[in-house]
Amino acid sequence: MSLRLRKVPTASGATAVQIVTKRHGKLTVIEHLGSAHTPAPLAALEEAGRERINESPGQLSLDLDTGNKVSAGSRRRVKGSASRLLIDTIRTAYDRLGFRVVDDEAFFQLVLARIVEPTSKSDSIRVLDELGADTKHRSTFTRCLQRVNADAYRETIAEKCFDYSVATTGISLILYDVTTLYFEAEKEDELRKVGYSKERRVDPQIVVGLLVDRTGFPLEIGCFEGNKAETFTMIPIVKGFQDRHGVTDMVIVADAGMLSAANLKAIDDAGLRFIVGSRQTKAPNDLATFFTWNGTNTDDGQLVDTLTPRATVALNKNRTLTRAEPVWSPEDHPHAWRAVWQYRRKRAVRDRETLNLQRNRAMRIIDGDSKPKAARFVKAKGSTKVFDEAGYDKAVGLAGWKGYVTNIAANVMSANDVVGSYHDLWHVEQSIRMSKTDLRARPIFHRTRDAIEAHLTVVFTALAVSRFMQEATGMSLKKIVTTLRPLREFVGEIDGHELVFPPELPASAAKLIENVENFRPGPGH
Repeated sequence: MSLRLRKVPTASGATAVQIVTKRHGKLTVIEHLGSAHTPAPLAALEEAGRERINESPGQLSLDLDTGNKVSAGSRRRVKGSASRLLIDTIRTAYDRLGFRVVDDEAFFQLVLARIVEPTSKSDSIRVLDELGADTKHRSTFTRCLQRVNADAYRETIAEKCFDYSVATTGISLILYDVTTLYFEAEKEDELRKVGYSKERRVDPQIVVGLLVDRTGFPLEIGCFEGNKAETFTMIPIVKGFQDRHGVTDMVIVADAGMLSAANLKAIDDAGLRFIVGSRQTKAPNDLATFFTWNGTNTDDGQLVDTLTPRATVALNKNRTLTRAEPVWSPEDHPHAWRAVWQYRRKRAVRDRETLNLQRNRAMRIIDGDSKPKAARFVKAKGSTKVFDEAGYDKAVGLAGWKGYVTNIAANVMSANDVVGSYHDLWHVEQSIRMSKTDLRARPIFHRTRDAIEAHLTVVFTALAVSRFMQEATGMSLKKIVTTLRPLREFVGEIDGHELVFPPELPASAAKLIENVENFRPGPGH
């Protein structure tokens, strides 16, 4: 009798593997080996089928742990498979962070699905089934999302994130940034509103603020109305973090978007320190003394430690009469902050390229080659538009300069350290990119504030677990998932006896798992 394998599609979208023979011109199924949705388990079924076909009658035997022998006529089948190594590795990171204190398996599974393949809560069930997790029922996940807010899961997770950061990096320097998440909705509500969008969208959106430590590990997340100005989001999140953990001494670092007199005063009044990016338009005033004595040509890396006005009170005009810059202190300069400016030649090249593009755009508008619109360096002169030569020349002269505003005295932090601390902001920007891309934070399937807040708690937790694994392995989240997900454990049955077949473990995967299990970050890691 001639036997061969046959693969046929099933109603569920899987592929079934069968052993068949041809009798009287018709195919007859001898044995159904099982079905699979993905290539790895399908390959295992095919291999099991080939072994079954190649074994001749009377020679098929297999020693079991029970001591039984399997005869040629025994029943062999694959019962299922699971990406157990991936699930266990993510659970290890989850537990190492102390998140098991949230005693809710459904919540862990939502975090697991968000890390592996972020999708809707409904479709997360498919992801979990394909992973081979002991997937909870849809209604269980619905009740879980209700518990997330009612039982303050976010606060519990944030406490553990704080403990982890204190034990490793420390929270002397924390970074803040915001992003917007839009909805494909026709109408606004009390939360989802049309507002300023960095992506220049006009859809209803929410504003999300993220606070991280200097490595990008998340500490706090907050959600605001879509039309709320970015400058009004920082204080509530920082104050919430401060009150939750009793923090009295830390440095807040944020970009120029957070530069408002009210924000800086509120942080200063709270006894906290800050480093905030300044705007280049402030350079002529802040650097007046330096430019008076040195002109606009300067060396790469030049630092100028000076003052900038707190609000509407101008700096002393007579300060340019002496070459020495004033040394800031809160007592001597109650109406000013410390400003550190740095010139970098590489930045100047980029700035001039941008200015040249802006000049060309302005000229096209003036020449009538482009539709009239607001543009830099275009100004009205009577009824005509002319190029603002003076404004352009001034901007070219400031190319390469970047400013930083702080309330930290020079005897506490040097100008170079102020600049270096600010440049750590890329970590929070990276965490925001991870949440928006790798974890797909946009809650497009949620409508109510409670559902959106619960969704952000899942994303916040997934971001913390992902950051831990990245730090432990030195690998991207995508690389971690794609390395471990195909390594599936198979469960088979022979004559009623269940056998587990672990995957062959490549050295790279073994090292990855070992690094997560044994990671012991120390202070300043």
